[in-house]
Amino acid sequence: MRTQMKRTHFLCLGVLSALVLTLPASLPAQTAQTERWLHVRVESVEGKGELVRVNMPLSLAEKLLPAVRNERLRDGKITIDDSRMNGVDLRAVLEAVRTTRDGEFITVQSNENDVKVVKKEGYLYVYAREKKEAKDSRVEIKVPMTVVDALLSSGTNELDVLAAVRALSQHGDAELVTVKDNKQTVRIWLDSKNTSE
Repeated sequence: MRTQMKRTHFLCLGVLSALVLTLPASLPAQTAQTERWLHVRVESVEGKGELVRVNMPLSLAEKLLPAVRNERLRDGKITIDDSRMNGVDLRAVLEAVRTTRDGEFITVQSNENDVKVVKKEGYLYVYAREKKEAKDSRVEIKVPMTVVDALLSSGTNELDVLAAVRALSQHGDAELVTVKDNKQTVRIWLDSKNTSE
């Protein structure tokens, strides 16, 4: 579970970091008030209390994603190693979830981890908590099902991040990802503001 939490955390940060690294030195001011902005805030609670804020209009992310080319991210798509899927057809699973009624689909409670997957009112929620003596890590993800569909609209071993960004731009204000542990707090959200809190 801990490895899965780290993968989710690093996937979000990796995509956003790749976008930030490709930003030009100066960006034109946005004039449209309906522009959707993706915000990332990473706050360290250790040491110097470092803080990272990323505020990016989705229209900019949509233009930059095709320009990023590295080992796994190319043309706005992330390649997934089939061996990491452990024989699970992710698209078939999500299609089954998408076409069924709202409900709590998975609940796992153990001495080490709690995991819950819920579909409610057009959103897929994933809650994960790692319970250790010295730390209490929590991950909360809220994704519109239309964004999940867009993410999985590409080939069998790809996640179409560009399509997901386009689908996300059609949604209102939303808290998307929250990660909290004893070292840092990560928050990813969407709104129409060009600055973060």
